[in-house]
Amino acid sequence: MRHGDKVNNLGRTASHRRALLANMAISLIEHKRITTTLAKAKALRRYVEPLITKAKTNTTHSRRVVFSYLQNKEAIKELFGPIAEKVGRRPGGYVRVIKLGFRRGDGAETAMIELVDFNEVYNPNAGKVRQTKKTRRGGRKSAASAAAVAEPTATVAEQAVAAAEEAAVEATEAVVAEVEAPVVAEAVETAAEVVADVVEEATTEEAPATEDKKDEEQA
Repeated sequence: MRHGDKVNNLGRTASHRRALLANMAISLIEHKRITTTLAKAKALRRYVEPLITKAKTNTTHSRRVVFSYLQNKEAIKELFGPIAEKVGRRPGGYVRVIKLGFRRGDGAETAMIELVDFNEVYNPNAGKVRQTKKTRRGGRKSAASAAAVAEPTATVAEQAVAAAEEAAVEATEAVVAEVEAPVVAEAVETAAEVVADVVEEATTEEAPATEDKKDEEQA
């Protein structure tokens, strides 16, 4: 019984299974896509993804660790070269398993396993340069701080508006005074002339009346 055994032995001994997965991993690295049974594809995914993660750090130690699994110099060169450069920004999930149906000979379920970043059909972002988002250490300002900054700004704006209104009123009054001064002076002169004429008429009328009174008294 296989209770609690989560590893699919694929009906092989441990050494045979290791050799099978190593050969399949080399084929996947070289061709970027292979077709096999679904069980082998799932086992290969768990086998090859840690090796691709190791390839992200291009050091002598990482190369020796991966070489101990694959035992193929050309595969190591391809893995630490173009593949590591393509998947360098991906945090995991380097391969994809797609079911293809059942095989006619023995009815085994088949699948295609491929490297995700090398499929331009399923990967809409292939060939695009990823731009990193620029962030500030301070982060976004809170609503309270924004309101505190906005209040003094509003007060200063109100004071500026009031000062501008006062200046406009003073300028208007000055213009009106300049315009009205000649008019007022002319009106005063006209009024003085009218008063003088009235006074003269009054004096001329009073003079004959006084003379008549004097004549009556003498008579």
